Amino acid sequence: MSLSSFLKSKLVPASLDEKVNRIRKPIGSLGYDPWGYNNEAIKVGYSLTQQLYEKYFRVEAEGVDKVPAEGPVLIVANHSGQLPLDGLLIGYALASRENKPRMPRAMIERFFPTVPYLGNLLNEMGAVLGDPINCAKMLANNEAVVVFPEGIRGSGKLYKDRYQLKRFGNGFMHLAMKYKAPIVPVGVVGCEETIPAIANFKPLAHALGLPYVPIALPVVFPAKVHLNFGDPMMFDDTDITEDQIAERVEQVKASISALIDKGLNDRKRLF
Repeated sequence: MSLSSFLKSKLVPASLDEKVNRIRKPIGSLGYDPWGYNNEAIKVGYSLTQQLYEKYFRVEAEGVDKVPAEGPVLIVANHSGQLPLDGLLIGYALASRENKPRMPRAMIERFFPTVPYLGNLLNEMGAVLGDPINCAKMLANNEAVVVFPEGIRGSGKLYKDRYQLKRFGNGFMHLAMKYKAPIVPVGVVGCEETIPAIANFKPLAHALGLPYVPIALPVVFPAKVHLNFGDPMMFDDTDITEDQIAERVEQVKASISALIDKGLNDRKRLF
């Protein structure tokens, strides 16, 4: 018995196995899609994430049904925390919703696939290298894609800068317009407190070829996480200037900022 088969037999109940099988994904005869997604691996990941989602971070997700049930869609969120927990929790919220669940794809930073074993594992769980070409192909394939326009600027922010949105790139807006994909904004609150970093060890990061090396305690705190999904935003594919594109990006950013404020106002405690 292979390791994946062993883990599945121990961790995946029959009800979960059946539920994931009902969420259709275009996979080949070997069980993988062109980006490495694997249905059997996602079942193990789903089971493990369920424990984190429900018991460790005790996530409250509001408005997840606003994500369209089919067709291309960009789920655009603030980046928070030193690890890609935000994408993991957003993905689980959508995959586990009662009404027409979807298995989204998350765009990840370029350095994650360079970590031994981690890159392949993330690919099997639905993550894809954050490249515009990859994102375009997935939207053309009618996928739901989770993107973080802050990029490294967001994931590596220090605790003192928590919930302060960094500059958004414009690439996601070009793709949303070209593929007529609605944008669903998401405000993530709680992940900033999971691994609070007080500084970035830049010399070590440079030596290792990493974007940042946070100075933080080697522990993931069980902060309570709030996910607030906003109403879908549609932008027509008109021939406009880059400045006008940037104005549209700012509209999305403002919506995410309001959703973050809602999450901060709603939460009663950090843990």
